[in-house]
Amino acid sequence: MKRYQVAIVGGGLAGLCAARALNSKGVDFLLFEARDRLGGRILTTDEHGIASDNGFDLGPSWFWPMMQPELADLVLELGLLSFAQANDGDVIFERMSREGPQRYRPVEQQGKSLRLTGGSAALVRALERDIPAGKIQLNTHVSAMALTGDGVEITSNAADGTAAVIQAQQVICALPPRLLEANVTFTPQQDQSTLARWRDTPTWMAPHAKFFAIYDRPFWRDGGLSGTAQSMVGPMVEMHDATLADGKAALFGFIGTGADQRAALGEELLNKACLAQFGRIFGAGALEPRSTILKDWAADPLTATSRDRVAAGHLSAEDTNWVSGRWSRRLAMAGSETSAIEPGFLAGAVAAAKQAVSAVVSSL
Repeated sequence: MKRYQVAIVGGGLAGLCAARALNSKGVDFLLFEARDRLGGRILTTDEHGIASDNGFDLGPSWFWPMMQPELADLVLELGLLSFAQANDGDVIFERMSREGPQRYRPVEQQGKSLRLTGGSAALVRALERDIPAGKIQLNTHVSAMALTGDGVEITSNAADGTAAVIQAQQVICALPPRLLEANVTFTPQQDQSTLARWRDTPTWMAPHAKFFAIYDRPFWRDGGLSGTAQSMVGPMVEMHDATLADGKAALFGFIGTGADQRAALGEELLNKACLAQFGRIFGAGALEPRSTILKDWAADPLTATSRDRVAAGHLSAEDTNWVSGRWSRRLAMAGSETSAIEPGFLAGAVAAAKQAVSAVVSSL
């Protein structure tokens, strides 16, 4: 049986930050990721929905340096470039179906939203470069953990069904608590109060879906529109300019209909309804995109559980212990949802990873 000082479960932003930090401290570790790629809910694709080094963010896309200094410091440390979210021009508000969309001049906001050049996956690529080859196992799902006298035995299952067991002195779980509760068996079992808290913590992005329409040019800007819109009609409730730093034009929107309703409608009808809404709001030019992308996170089993099919609002920061009993000496939580700072956001993942690494290194 192979032995490591630390095992990391989850290869999203938190897991990668933890791996990079442990490596810099000379700690021996192994990272498990169930997907065939790193990044978790960070997913940047080209106009056809294929992962790309320069594309559209189907997951998180913005950060705010003034409010999220730890994330801003990481972006600076990694040497990544960023650009301001395009929001110059009027905004549109669609209040009801029997009246046309209304146009307003927005109030100037302090602290613009920034996006990373190349997409949020630039963070993933930069962090991965600082992690030695062989320290990451993709397509590997952790199914069980058991306390032993000197650590934790971790059972994992590869995509081909092959099972393996390793031993680690400490474990960092860098995934949403709800996914951990639903997919990993613990021996001895976690306290019931702990499991209930994990189960009841909403997973950020999990209930939601985003729709993108890619165009030859950002035509809405010609008419003095920012690309920002809000709607009480739907199917999208919030829309923005998604044009890339290199000028490739796009609009995107958050779909407001629930996961079950989206599933009942089907992707084809939902695409048509979203495109028709862009046409109502931004004009006939919006009806002829180069391509469209629909990402429904509720349909992603490595993001959402059945409990995530109903949106539950945003998380509140809670600086309390996420693990109790005997497991508290061996298991640290690092998913963004567990962060005491900006839970659910990219900044929360960075902060949670930093805290987990500090706790684990102290224990070692």
